[in-house]
Amino acid sequence: MKKNILITGTSTGVGFESSILFAQKGFKVYATMRNLDKKNTLQEKIAEENLDIEILQIDVTDTTSIEAAVNTIISKDGKIDILLNNAGAGFAKTLEQSTEKEIDWVTNVNYTGVIRTTKAVLPFMREAKAGHIINVTSVGGLVGQPFNELYCGAKFAVEGFTEALATYVSTPFGINFSMVEPGGIATEFMNNAIAKTANEKGQMATGDYAPIFQKYLEGAQNRATKEEVSPYQTGKEVADVILQVAQSENPPLRIRTSEWAENMCNLKTQADPDGTELVNRIKKYFL
Repeated sequence: MKKNILITGTSTGVGFESSILFAQKGFKVYATMRNLDKKNTLQEKIAEENLDIEILQIDVTDTTSIEAAVNTIISKDGKIDILLNNAGAGFAKTLEQSTEKEIDWVTNVNYTGVIRTTKAVLPFMREAKAGHIINVTSVGGLVGQPFNELYCGAKFAVEGFTEALATYVSTPFGINFSMVEPGGIATEFMNNAIAKTANEKGQMATGDYAPIFQKYLEGAQNRATKEEVSPYQTGKEVADVILQVAQSENPPLRIRTSEWAENMCNLKTQADPDGTELVNRIKKYFL
């Protein structure tokens, strides 16, 4: 039986490209998205290449939808080999100007959603004593960045959550954990992040933070064309790294997806680039 993979957030970007790439490489892909009205592009690609992809509905903020999709996969295949937690959303705004609703939303989509999907899949992997959970985080999960404190906080949380699971779940139950850490991604993700930033009342253009934010926006727009090493990758380039991790005999705990991302994080990662040494040290200390 071929390996299968459950991927969240597949309507566009990294999730879309990962679904196609894994299917092309012989995996059975369960591609999930919150809004099935956005499935047409993926459906066209499936028909065009006769890909083994089944589209299911998952809203990572809704436990019921996650459990329904997981149960569908288990009833058909009896297993889930790989979970790719890709669903997420960018957000750039000062803490002071963010509403309680926005704070909850950023955390829910980018962090708590990962907890929900992992919790739903983990019992089946544990029983099978095999599996691989890959979480798409960000350089923002290692390095705090201006106007991204809420997004970075959520991604930092995913990093800690994943690292902690790896210390006691991997060895006894044969479940690997990995974090894929892109820099900027030139996909709809970036457009959505900018849209979320532009408050309808124009708050970001006024007040004490306005000149700092304007400098931030100009920098974001210039980096893609003026920096020698671009921070921006395509969804396909990131998907290639995810496939590499999934096919690795000894997958890393964490991996950056580009030279720019590596350079951004090297002060925090140079002693233990893939995170493996730290996890081994924690295992010896606590277990």
